[in-house]
Amino acid sequence: MRRRGVTVILGALITALLAAGVMVAPMPYVVLKPGPTVDTLGSSDGHDVIQVAKGQTSKSAGQLRLTTVNVQSQVELVWAIRGWLSDSDAVVPRELIYPPDRSEQQVQEQNAQEWKESQTSAERVALRELGYPEQVYVGKVTTGGAADGVLQAEDVITKIDGTAITESGQVSTLIQAKPAGSALTIDYERAGKAGTARITSKADAEDGKPRVGIELGSRQTDPLGIEIDLDKIGGPSAGLMFTLGIIDKIRPEDLTGGKIIAGTGTIDDDGKVGPIGGIPQKLAGAEKAGAVLFLVPKENCAEALRNARPGLTMAEVATVDDALTALKTFTAGNDPKPCSAS
Repeated sequence: MRRRGVTVILGALITALLAAGVMVAPMPYVVLKPGPTVDTLGSSDGHDVIQVAKGQTSKSAGQLRLTTVNVQSQVELVWAIRGWLSDSDAVVPRELIYPPDRSEQQVQEQNAQEWKESQTSAERVALRELGYPEQVYVGKVTTGGAADGVLQAEDVITKIDGTAITESGQVSTLIQAKPAGSALTIDYERAGKAGTARITSKADAEDGKPRVGIELGSRQTDPLGIEIDLDKIGGPSAGLMFTLGIIDKIRPEDLTGGKIIAGTGTIDDDGKVGPIGGIPQKLAGAEKAGAVLFLVPKENCAEALRNARPGLTMAEVATVDDALTALKTFTAGNDPKPCSAS
């Protein structure tokens, strides 16, 4: 009997040890958790997140908070179970975050690159919204083309036939508004000095459209010396909130209305807001930060509605103009455009 009791105890102990081993064994999942939120109008590590070297800036009573997601990459069963039971965490296959053909370091490097690119686009869109025009410049002159020997790479096109050039699409439109063989007056700047050229367009050999034989590029001037000082977060999803933060810093009016506003979304050079991942975790992070309004990319609205947080109004945005309208509407005491499930 005593021997049988020892056997039972040993069996139970072995079972417990096996169970413990399973509980701590690594699993092919990662856990997504609400990450920190950062006020783009505030400071981080003792430095302003958005810095303006030249010109006046304004102070807002509220906050514009970007939201993030923390990724727990080493997951044991006990953590997976906690994630499955949580109302804010998500357990997803590891390959969705770290593809098999890339290492964690490579993913992190890509996220860092996208982070930098999102800042560049945010600055470009914000400056355009603030009224600073883009420069349209000559990227390449086609050998034998109408502009060969007249214009040079890096020349900034300022006017065509008296019309000011503020975007590259205008150039083709104005050139093709006249038949091939027409003379065009093109004003430009070269190394800071103004010049004027008379160029006669030629018919394209393939489609017959009038051309002058130049390839164009565009860049945003930055007379304000804007810099974003925040490098501990990766990915492109803070683009929208950086854009709004820059606009709020430069404009005298307070976009926040003294409220805590949170949001997410990529931003491209045209000011379009793109979808992101981790909406449930970002909504939870915004709620914890005390936000009362969350700006949701249009394509994430269905998921956001499934993960709505009490007391957190959600506004659907597809462009930076949508976001500005939502802020103006909400801070005036009205309801912004709500998220729709479609």
